Amino acid sequence: MASHRRPKQPNRARVTVLTSVAAAAVALSAQAASAAPSAKPSKDEVKSKVDKLYEEAEKATEKYNGAKEKQEKLEKQISTLQDKVARGQDDLNQLRDGIGTMASAQYRTGSIDPSVQLFLSSNPDDFLDKASTLDQLSSQQVEALKKIQEKQRELAQERKEASDKLKDLADTRTELGKKKKEVQGKLAEAQKLLNSLTAAERAALQSEQSRASRASERSALSGTGTPASGRAAAAFSAAQSKIGSPYVYGASGPSSFDCSGLTSWAYAQAGVSIPRTSQAQANAGTRIYSTSDLKVGDLVIFYSDQHHVGLYAGNGQVLHAPRTGTVVRYESIGNMPFQFGVRI
Repeated sequence: MASHRRPKQPNRARVTVLTSVAAAAVALSAQAASAAPSAKPSKDEVKSKVDKLYEEAEKATEKYNGAKEKQEKLEKQISTLQDKVARGQDDLNQLRDGIGTMASAQYRTGSIDPSVQLFLSSNPDDFLDKASTLDQLSSQQVEALKKIQEKQRELAQERKEASDKLKDLADTRTELGKKKKEVQGKLAEAQKLLNSLTAAERAALQSEQSRASRASERSALSGTGTPASGRAAAAFSAAQSKIGSPYVYGASGPSSFDCSGLTSWAYAQAGVSIPRTSQAQANAGTRIYSTSDLKVGDLVIFYSDQHHVGLYAGNGQVLHAPRTGTVVRYESIGNMPFQFGVRI
């Protein structure tokens, strides 16, 4: 009769060790897979990402320019208000001195109650509200007290206005700092991507840009575009004199520019003041919606949020300050999403 033996059970400790080893192997395999270097982005992929970052930086730059312009206006307004308040306080002091002198003279002659003098010097509003005392005042004194009341109200309003603008200025400075930080962050990220390219790849990108710029310049100069006006021609000529100047965010000349800095500077040389930002420049004149109707010197607005502007150069070309890492140059108007032109 055959014997029936129970199969030998595996040692529990051995099973635990084998399971742990297997799990560790799987984990190491996963870590190795994740640690495997990803494929290096191509030159064109880097260029695409960099262009996007530069576009985002330019959007932030125009907001930075707007905040900076607002800050400068507020500083001027606050300075004017503070001067008005100081002059107003001097006027008020003189009015009080005058009414006090009259009251003192009347008191010395015994023609006015001593308490009236206190009212006159400390609280003319309350004093005038006490109708029973009006018969003790001359018409000259009543008129003087009314002037004091009016001046006090005027000063209170000017002080409040100055206080409100100071708060607005503090908020604007905070916004300015945030936008500056945002621009710098985008530019640093773009530079990091460019640094990932080899020297040969960076040189190839630069060569491509230079060839495109030269082609655009030849096209612009071969055209016979008519200036929109004498001042537009002068503005365009001023911008041409800055070809090769570097793009610097927030700059408005004379040695470096951002996009709206170049256009506002160029028109200033022609004796025309236009707003500082591209969005504001978009509303600075008559809009031209067809590229075929553009004339040399017209502003050209790009992108749906109007964050880029240049000057029409004729023959389908625009003269502008493109972005960080470039210089003032010609470029095909079709390289960016055209919105409309603006004739100043």
